[in-house]
Amino acid sequence: MSGGAAPAPDGGRRGAERVDGLACDLTGLVAVVAGLGLSGFSAADALLERGAAVTVVDDRVPAEGSPAAERARLLELLGARVLAGHDTHEGAQDLLAGADLVVASPGWRPDHPVLLAAAGAGVTVWGEVELAWRLQGGTAGPPWLVVTGTNGKTTTVELLGHVLRASGLRARTAGNIGTPLVDVVRDTAPDGSPGHDVVAVELSSFQLHLVRTVSPYASVCLNLAPDHLDWHGGEQAYRDAKAQVYERTQVACVHNLDDPVTTQMVREADVVEGCRAVGFGLGTPAVGDVGVVEDLLVDRAFIDERASAAAELARVEDLAGLAGSPVPAHVVANALAAATLARALGVPAEAVRDGLRGAALPPHRAAPLGEVAGVRYVDDSKATNPHAADASLGASTDVVWVAGGLAKGAAYDDLVRRHASRLRAAVLIGADRELVADALRRHAPEVPVRLVDPPDTGRVGALDSAGAARFMDLVVAEAAALAGPGSTVLLAPAAASMDQFASYVARGEAFAGAVRRAAGGVA
Repeated sequence: MSGGAAPAPDGGRRGAERVDGLACDLTGLVAVVAGLGLSGFSAADALLERGAAVTVVDDRVPAEGSPAAERARLLELLGARVLAGHDTHEGAQDLLAGADLVVASPGWRPDHPVLLAAAGAGVTVWGEVELAWRLQGGTAGPPWLVVTGTNGKTTTVELLGHVLRASGLRARTAGNIGTPLVDVVRDTAPDGSPGHDVVAVELSSFQLHLVRTVSPYASVCLNLAPDHLDWHGGEQAYRDAKAQVYERTQVACVHNLDDPVTTQMVREADVVEGCRAVGFGLGTPAVGDVGVVEDLLVDRAFIDERASAAAELARVEDLAGLAGSPVPAHVVANALAAATLARALGVPAEAVRDGLRGAALPPHRAAPLGEVAGVRYVDDSKATNPHAADASLGASTDVVWVAGGLAKGAAYDDLVRRHASRLRAAVLIGADRELVADALRRHAPEVPVRLVDPPDTGRVGALDSAGAARFMDLVVAEAAALAGPGSTVLLAPAAASMDQFASYVARGEAFAGAVRRAAGGVA
């Protein structure tokens, strides 16, 4: 770690003077917002509210009556120029004529023609997260506790929000968790002061890629495993994006003692002078860290007597309401990370305990769905990469594994090799299912494999809700035929969902509905 480094450059030249000290009055600023999603809409709305001239562009024409179409209509009413279905590949240069600023939505890849053209023309490029930080006045606004990692981000942010609120703070959760940060920073009390005391922020690697000056009060990278390699272009670029979470951190860079890569990220970070490195892990903590002693979560980092004592934060059994008993190791790790961030802010140990006791995991994260004919069903649709699926597979034996989807550049050999002995069978779905099948053939050739196609079409493609239900009925029936008494049918796809489903949520809901129907319940 090094302190006192200058902020990173904005990434552009033209318009830098206009945007560097971004204030409430942006009259005359020319901005292009890339994307009609929630974050793009919020960014465009905020810029319009402050007097900027805004053009919103999206490669796709939204379906009539869709939320995106409604967002486009509202922005036009507010004075924006909306170019949906605009040929950005041919017209990127013209689109940026006179622009001072581009605000890119997280899904826009760095090699998109608009972003490449902006870089070539020297136009400043931010993401919605950077815009939000500037609009709140940076460190003059409420502190941000920022969470990233390959897996566990949403769970950790939800737990952190519970802990912060248990301490009496007005806490918001935002970012990749669903609520755009621009909306949070615009939420003010009648007297104009912020409507919250602190923000628990989840950031993806896509969002961190375009962060320039954000200065978290405390930050954590929970873990790192290969993911989104197709978007970033390789493992090093993905790692570098995640490492941005530690840059300019003010008080505590929290790292995973069981994942040395996160520790190295902290060592390399340019932070505010006096910022501390604080580790969390599943073992007995050293002085300055947070960890587990017997069945206790304890703090040896944020107490005066840390050289000779520890503060009890919670019992492991307090987490049983999150994921049952025994509590999985990754849930304990997420709780430790949330507790450490809260303690960095000065939250009392009692509030940590109360917040963790009252929390619940977000859906589709190793959620038990009950038993049908002696077979247990578990929905871990949120396991969208091999690292996440590893935790689910490690928690069960005699598994019928439902896997597949969009691999995002991931490989499956290590995952299959590690859990081959647990697998009873595999039911594979999705665009990149052959990657999983190949790994099974190499490392678990005795495991029966079934490939399931969507009904009617016999091909992979986007499914509406009725098609998704019929498809998952086939998947669950195939899995049930392969299972036996005491088996677990586990949906842990180790891949993204968008090849067949609207989201991992839609995938998980379709699976849960099929299990209910198999049990004779109501869909």
